[in-house]
Amino acid sequence: MQPRNMSMSGVVDLAAVKQAQEAKAKAEQARAEAARTGGAGAVSPADLVIDVDEAGFESEVLQRSTEVPVVIDFWAEWCEPCKQLSPVLERLAVEYNGRFLLAKIDVDANQTLMQQFGVQGIPAVFAVVAGQALPLFQGAAGEQQIRQTLDQLVQVGEERFGLTGLVVDPEAEPGAERPAAPERPAGPHDAALDAAVQAMDAGDLGGAVQAYKNVLAEEPANAEAKLGLAQAELLQRVQNADPQKVRQDAADKPGDAQAQIAAADLDLVGGHVEDAFGRLIDTVRVTAGDDRDAVRLRLLELFEVVGADDPRVTAARRALARALF
Repeated sequence: MQPRNMSMSGVVDLAAVKQAQEAKAKAEQARAEAARTGGAGAVSPADLVIDVDEAGFESEVLQRSTEVPVVIDFWAEWCEPCKQLSPVLERLAVEYNGRFLLAKIDVDANQTLMQQFGVQGIPAVFAVVAGQALPLFQGAAGEQQIRQTLDQLVQVGEERFGLTGLVVDPEAEPGAERPAAPERPAGPHDAALDAAVQAMDAGDLGGAVQAYKNVLAEEPANAEAKLGLAQAELLQRVQNADPQKVRQDAADKPGDAQAQIAAADLDLVGGHVEDAFGRLIDTVRVTAGDDRDAVRLRLLELFEVVGADDPRVTAARRALARALF
């Protein structure tokens, strides 16, 4: 079974904390067991840094992100800052000893991947965890900042998804063929979740919304269904919108809650995450009562779409708190 797109979003409660601890413990046990059995499927240190192109992206990044966080370094030969950053990332990939995999993508040779990730300039560093992409940082960064970011990434991979990482054996032959990753066991709601994804792909947003709601009716904490529902409802809201009219209304009525909410939805669908968040936070500052609450609730819904661990969400939560209090 192929892994579906997953998110690091979710409500933090006592049950989630317990699950995180259990997932991390299982990840550590799996690594210890692999090491004890002689490192079956182990990789050499040289295999912790790989060059990836468009043809190999699914197998080398998406599929492998179900067992280890994959850090993506977008670079180019002519980029001087890249020549400073890339060696640091390569050295840390070896130092972290399989806790993450570094995938290097030459933007000149892989324009499609650059566009799909919305890369505006290089160097740009992203990560893919359990199939979910998230930005880490762009431009030059100090090693301390990079280490902090990588530590958080590894922690999320272990605690949210139980990712075991890679077993590294210095004696392993570089480039040796690795055994296929074990298939994810089917869960009780996999058929319904697959149906929701198929409905989304077919443009049946109403069907997708209902399918996700069916899952959540039986399992309210299902993170995949919560993310899918938030995405499907967002697309459903903007499906028949007139972008020009929506943006004109927002420009003409800066204090109108519904006008700004509609424009924020369009911002997010268009990939302008900070614009969407900033628009709603500014509206929170100038509204009150039911209007203010409606704006706040929509902002929380958009946080779910982007993912709670995205740094843009973290920054926006702080800004929202300042606007409210």
